Amino acid sequence: MQPDDATSRRSTDDIGTPPPAPPSPTGAEPGGRDTLQQQGERLTTAHGTPLPDTDHSLKVGPRGPTLLQDHHLREKITHFDHERIPERVVHARGAAAHGVFTGYGAASDFTRATFLEKDRETPVFVRFSTVLGSRGSADTVRDTRGFATKFYTDEGTFDLVGNNIPVFFIQDGIKFPDIIHAAKPHPDREIPQAQSAHDTFWDFVSLHTEAQHHTIWNMSDRGIPRSYRMMEGFGVHTFRTRTAEGHTSLVKFHWKPTLGVHSLTWEEAQLLGGIDPDFHRRDLADAIDAGAFPSWELGIQVFRDTPDQSFEDIDLLDPTKLVPEELAPIQPIGRMVLTANPTNYFAETEQVAFHVGHLPPGIDATDDPLMQTRLFSYVDTQLTRLGGPNFSQLPINRPRTPVNDMLRDGFGQQAVHSGVAPYRPNSLDGGCPVQVPPADGGREDIPVTVEAGPKIRAVPTSFSDHFTQPRQFWLSMSAVEQQHIVAAYSFELLKCSDRTVQERQVACLARIDPSLCAQVADALGMPVPDPDDPLAEPDPSPALSQLGDRWPVDGRRVGVVVDGDDEEAQSVVAALSSAQATPLVIAAHGGRVGRLPVAHAFSSVRSVELDALIVLGRPAPAADADPVGDAKAGVGSRDEDAIDPRVLLLVQECYRHAKPLAALGAGIDVLDATGCEGPGVARADSGPDAVAATTDALASHRVWDRFSSSAN
Repeated sequence: MQPDDATSRRSTDDIGTPPPAPPSPTGAEPGGRDTLQQQGERLTTAHGTPLPDTDHSLKVGPRGPTLLQDHHLREKITHFDHERIPERVVHARGAAAHGVFTGYGAASDFTRATFLEKDRETPVFVRFSTVLGSRGSADTVRDTRGFATKFYTDEGTFDLVGNNIPVFFIQDGIKFPDIIHAAKPHPDREIPQAQSAHDTFWDFVSLHTEAQHHTIWNMSDRGIPRSYRMMEGFGVHTFRTRTAEGHTSLVKFHWKPTLGVHSLTWEEAQLLGGIDPDFHRRDLADAIDAGAFPSWELGIQVFRDTPDQSFEDIDLLDPTKLVPEELAPIQPIGRMVLTANPTNYFAETEQVAFHVGHLPPGIDATDDPLMQTRLFSYVDTQLTRLGGPNFSQLPINRPRTPVNDMLRDGFGQQAVHSGVAPYRPNSLDGGCPVQVPPADGGREDIPVTVEAGPKIRAVPTSFSDHFTQPRQFWLSMSAVEQQHIVAAYSFELLKCSDRTVQERQVACLARIDPSLCAQVADALGMPVPDPDDPLAEPDPSPALSQLGDRWPVDGRRVGVVVDGDDEEAQSVVAALSSAQATPLVIAAHGGRVGRLPVAHAFSSVRSVELDALIVLGRPAPAADADPVGDAKAGVGSRDEDAIDPRVLLLVQECYRHAKPLAALGAGIDVLDATGCEGPGVARADSGPDAVAATTDALASHRVWDRFSSSAN
């Protein structure tokens, strides 16, 4: 990192003119080149020496042996051998993007943080991730998703390191190794990968019942999001804020996606694990490349900073609890838009380092015992993962404000520091750097009165209720969402081999809801236990449900099945683009159909890659519709009046996944052949009608009232 001129320039009176600094870590001039190209045309060694050959090692004659003197071979192989760094213990599988955050100017009553001022723009880098899986695992597993945002503010870096679920499995950070060891693959076989459907996870959460709230969120549709673009984000913890006048508040941070909160079905998630295990990272990158920039509104719930730090009998320091939005409405304070994909995955997405303690003036930590542990853990893990204490100097981690920290040397040091007195007080460097009082912008640890008490290992009684909020979550779900939760618990527990673990978890469900418990017990073939205590009767929180509203269709993927190029197909594609959706032409072969570029062939597409489908023709079986070469072709007829069986499968899958369907002209024959009818299935008279019906249904994400038993 090049030192700031104000803090690093040395006097030329003493040392003469300093040599010019390299323009980048690679020595390349910045800017002016396509980012998809290498940095230059001439091949060199790591030290800049031009190379005539990198395809053959230096040998004695053409058949060898190879000579140890081959410095380029040794440099190339040695660097390759050390290319990998330790992957994250959790959140190893991730995707990220650059963007900008714009403040609304609505937070000055709560915090002095300047990045929230009206129309103030702040660069951001956001990393989304799964928690349990390794870096090579699939995107669509059932898991919590990380939602970490690095704000490069004028007052230093602010890292809001959250998840797509507002609560966590544990109340005290000392239990973090336990929950992760339980959820990771079994240590003997290293299976299953990236999932919780195994004995050790359910053994832990059924014994450590404070985990039941997070667990029911994981078993809900929130555990299998449709897209990173369609996830909520939560800061999880309660933070303390302070205004310029010294007034303090307690707040919780929330990210609300512009596109709404949507999920996959469980069958879709499983299919995508094989068809496209990179589905979420591809979806994010493709949307940004297409100009469908993902966006979220940042909001806060604000609470009085009282001595007991509670609200409506909810302990705000308990990370296993949330505060319903109906009790504390979310107040919007800014908007984030992601506008650019990383140039290099390793340099940016892999090397980015977040830390809960990176807080700007006006925002501070609280005594949440999970948060307190995270304040230590995040720095500690970077020391191993990124090779030393200078990870903040990596380009993706560098603050966008001058740094003058008196920290020196160490592995990976990139700054060329000047001065002779990296300590204070000093006189040799003119007393610099000087401390910055809060009145001049310095960050102040907000003074809080700490109640006197004995030094003990204990949990407050206000943390002891582990089942009221899981019950509230269940009661807040629609009938469809409740069915999905039952199915998820049943699937996961059926994967457990220990009957005692199953019985203990079913006993936990009895303390959440008798209907939930009975349905899961029936799936497991065991009796229904009675709850140990009377059930709580909390008010439902409608804000916890994903269903029942309408959202923009920007960037939603709509398949268009064509059987030849015609004006109708072109108009449908154009109308979908005008509606900000992403049309994907599907045909018998790749390349083009007339003037239309083909996104998918019948042999390569599955419905799980689409949000909706419009059928414009009744394509006959293509030449490759052979069950030997493509099992999707099944045993369909090859009569001249037959329809390609892969198109029929595509329509049937979209139908049973409750996706909008529309057909026009000969495409109506395809709907008739599959028997698909009912809500969200449009037999249109024109292209505009088909597009209008599709986008109207897509605004609700899925058409669950197609299945009356699920909707009631």
